[in-house]
Amino acid sequence: MALPPKGVLQSEALKKYIYETSAYPGEHEHLKGLREATEKKYGTLSEIAIPVDEGRFLSMLMRIMNPKRTLEIGVFTGYSLLSTALALPKSEFAISADQGRFLSMLMKIMNPKRTLELGATLSFPLHSALHSESQITAIDIDREAYEFDYIIKIKFIQGDGISVLNEMLNNDTQPEFDYAFVDADKDNYKNYHEQLMKLVKIGGIIAYDNTLWYGMVAKEEDKVPENMRATRIDIMEFNELISSDPRIESSQVSIGDGVTLCRRLR
Repeated sequence: MALPPKGVLQSEALKKYIYETSAYPGEHEHLKGLREATEKKYGTLSEIAIPVDEGRFLSMLMRIMNPKRTLEIGVFTGYSLLSTALALPKSEFAISADQGRFLSMLMKIMNPKRTLELGATLSFPLHSALHSESQITAIDIDREAYEFDYIIKIKFIQGDGISVLNEMLNNDTQPEFDYAFVDADKDNYKNYHEQLMKLVKIGGIIAYDNTLWYGMVAKEEDKVPENMRATRIDIMEFNELISSDPRIESSQVSIGDGVTLCRRLR
């Protein structure tokens, strides 16, 4: 069954305008290559990757935040991971800084030194984009589509996110993360949130993808395709949890398929 149009831009004409005007022109060549390789290899399934405008947004956010350590849960082919890496502070051998999009911007805002990504499928070399003090950790249940040529600054952990995060929590020497990006199994978003509230430092940012779930959160249940109803409920319950969590301040950004940014207060 084909997926419905992804994102809040239900107008293809408006989406095309935004992509061609502000997203594609500044897309890094490696990101473009990865996006095209993903589309070629996975066809319509490539829609589950973060869109270009979201990548640019996150990239800018990273530069603004200037994080030192980042964590990513749910990667697919690695577009978000590459956006993050390209947005991190670069060494003298780094790729030039005109990178990213949504995640790339977020990474540049935060300037992380350590990142963790859960879920990775297909990627390109990232080592030259990273600062000597920067580190990315990528976690995915399946390594089949994860094809980085060089895993130097990127620590890939194969396994499910919940188990990996539990191991981190049980490690007394585990340093805190400045930023975390979650794009993994939606039924575990609430569990990831509780874990990340202990792994991300006070003042750090946690970003959750797909929090508008193809716009299904605003539809009556009988109007939602049956195969999307369970996740719709998971996302709606998660959104309610976030809106009432006194430990964070949050903002839901209407970009891509909806991204919720949470800043840890305590």
